[in-house]
Amino acid sequence: MGMVTALMDGEVGALVKVSAAVWVAMSYARLAAARLRPGAPRLLALLPVVALLCAIPFAFSTSTFRGTSGFFLAWLGSFKLLLLAAGIGPLDPSLRLSHFVCSASLPVKLRRQSKEKSQAPARGPARILLSGAVIPGVIYAYQFKSSMSRYQLLVLYTLHIYFSLDLLLATVHTVIHDLLGMEMEPQVDRPYLASSLRDFWGRRWNLMVPSILRPSVFRPVRARLGSAAGVLATFLVSGLMHELMFYYIMWSTPSGEVTTFFLLHGACAAAEGWWASHAGWWRPPRAAAVPLTLAFVAGTGFWLFFPAMVKGGLDEMVLQECQGMVVLMEQAARRLAGATDLVSSTM
Repeated sequence: MGMVTALMDGEVGALVKVSAAVWVAMSYARLAAARLRPGAPRLLALLPVVALLCAIPFAFSTSTFRGTSGFFLAWLGSFKLLLLAAGIGPLDPSLRLSHFVCSASLPVKLRRQSKEKSQAPARGPARILLSGAVIPGVIYAYQFKSSMSRYQLLVLYTLHIYFSLDLLLATVHTVIHDLLGMEMEPQVDRPYLASSLRDFWGRRWNLMVPSILRPSVFRPVRARLGSAAGVLATFLVSGLMHELMFYYIMWSTPSGEVTTFFLLHGACAAAEGWWASHAGWWRPPRAAAVPLTLAFVAGTGFWLFFPAMVKGGLDEMVLQECQGMVVLMEQAARRLAGATDLVSSTM
């Protein structure tokens, strides 16, 4: 436990250094994009920054920080810069520096707050409290996983991923709004109501990923090879990037199971699109489509996606790191209490 606590303590220093490096790199990227036209010259100028973003996760020692920086920077940040090289995507060199850096390095698509959205930030703290209350219970339940059935483990893993992602994005949303006065695009839209795989992956789950893969993969491939090829290529790239994220997190060689999972879903989503293109063909009622979709996602996830996590020992890593974080928080609370007592005694 002492070693895990020391690691978590050391990550704070690494985070400060990485944040400074990212700020400098993104400042250069903004300057280069402002000076160069979209195309090969801009791409060559931005490639060193892309390489830096892909290397940054190696600066961290814990799976939590490696996974977060891998998702924010090596995946989303790199793809945003590649889109910027082509003159498309969410980044624009005319943005203020702070807005450009946040848009490039965080899993958000920033937009100015509108009047009808003025109440949106109030949901951020509520989501943080809810997810922050659920996650400790999920972590505690890991102690009993040896006595759980496969279906109970599936529920546990699903809750862990959903509420961890929600906590992370709600925290980013709150900080971004408070610091910059801007709004985030929604990241998750009630995935439990998805009535098809296209609905689940394209409109409800982790929405920043499809918003990046659409212009960078789907549309170029569709323009040349058709919609079905675009869907398959998009899911293939998503699978490969998930394999990279798992490598960052667990330091284990990709097994290919995660890529297979996404290729399977891509083939089924393409088949859904082909079926939907025929007017008058039978469609399942929504009351049946929703549970069928969720059952397929859960079943294939337990078959192909979650085993890659378990084999790499991700659940054990997260449990140890969360325990270390709890110890750090307890130490910080004791130090704060001691400092408060000292101030009180001198008054």
